[in-house]
Amino acid sequence: MDRIRIRGGRALSGTIPISGAKNAALPLMATALLTDGPLTLTNAPDLADVTTMSGLLAQHGLEVTRDKVARTITMSGGATNLEAPYDLVRKMRASVLVLGPLVARFGQARVSLPGGCAIGTRPVDLHLKALEQMGAQIEITSGYIEAKAPGGLKGARIIFPQVSVGATENILMAATLAQGTSEIVNAAREPEITDLAACLMRMGARIEGLGTDRLVVEGVPALGAAVHPIIPDRIEAGTFACAAAITGGQVLLGGARLDHLGAVVRILRDAGVDVAEVDGGLKVSRLNGLRGTDVVTEPFPGFATDMQAQFMALMCVAEGAAMITETIFENRFMHVPELARMGARINFHGASAIVRGVPKLAGAPVMATDLRASVSLVLAGLAAEGETIVNRVYHLDRGYEHVEAKLAAVGADIERLPG
Repeated sequence: MDRIRIRGGRALSGTIPISGAKNAALPLMATALLTDGPLTLTNAPDLADVTTMSGLLAQHGLEVTRDKVARTITMSGGATNLEAPYDLVRKMRASVLVLGPLVARFGQARVSLPGGCAIGTRPVDLHLKALEQMGAQIEITSGYIEAKAPGGLKGARIIFPQVSVGATENILMAATLAQGTSEIVNAAREPEITDLAACLMRMGARIEGLGTDRLVVEGVPALGAAVHPIIPDRIEAGTFACAAAITGGQVLLGGARLDHLGAVVRILRDAGVDVAEVDGGLKVSRLNGLRGTDVVTEPFPGFATDMQAQFMALMCVAEGAAMITETIFENRFMHVPELARMGARINFHGASAIVRGVPKLAGAPVMATDLRASVSLVLAGLAAEGETIVNRVYHLDRGYEHVEAKLAAVGADIERLPG
């Protein structure tokens, strides 16, 4: 199993190109089930999760062609298999996004309950209840969701009791082929949702309310072919912003968009990090000390839960203390013991952690537990004295494209060690 070795203490300098967003690519790929296509996605990232989704769509019967040089994925042909098996779905929670499109187009689906990072239960109840409101009959048997809508889905007014990105995506896709008009209230407002809606509209869907918490979808009989560019990955951009800040460096995040980062920019600025919009992306630098800054994770445009671990690593070397409160996932502090191995001073109870900054972290062997936790350990290693070895980096490969190569190109002493 691969590991990453880091020798810290180098300030980063240069340009880091931001890849297409993982959290946008996966639902966009699922839209291919709504049409015979072809659907071509450009700016596609080379990630393990994209490979998993490609395999899932291929076993559904789609023809999937990836060109890693041109950074495109093309999917075509209708689904011939309406089951998403456990062996594939267990690798990635986003696999449940095939449920809505399959039921909407074919009137039935059998999808394994999802797997993925162990950072919380992330139940699919919201997805299932909304589909039931649209006329689907749902049963869970032997670990599988069995959904049937023999007469097709019907438009409905869906009011989510809490904001859910995955449920919003699933129901948005399903509603495009439902009979009549659907209204999705308390919809997630993440940039990935708007990107998904934009792609669906290119395919012929009728959607209003992009960027708001109320989406109105008028169902159409069929969707067609389209070419759609995937937005830049805001979480990757935020991660590399933290990398520049934690090393006292200066980087240009090529292609990153300020409007996609939401509260992350404000919090970074409060902590003493300069984030400026320039031609070609965002310029990030930290010339003076870091300040302890409190943060609470919230749905967009609030501070992203996917940035919590990275910001915690940054606060480990800030002056003063920071309280970090996690409101989205209940098990998302699993990186704390590993950061503590490197000399971080962190106490946590329940949903909050108090981080008291230290002058220096010390390199150590550490273990990644999930995608964002793993990259937080890389960030800590960049700032630490001595050598850090990050084990179980397959988590990193799920969501970061060639992270060690990108960091090495801007001055980090980092390399991947084959297992």
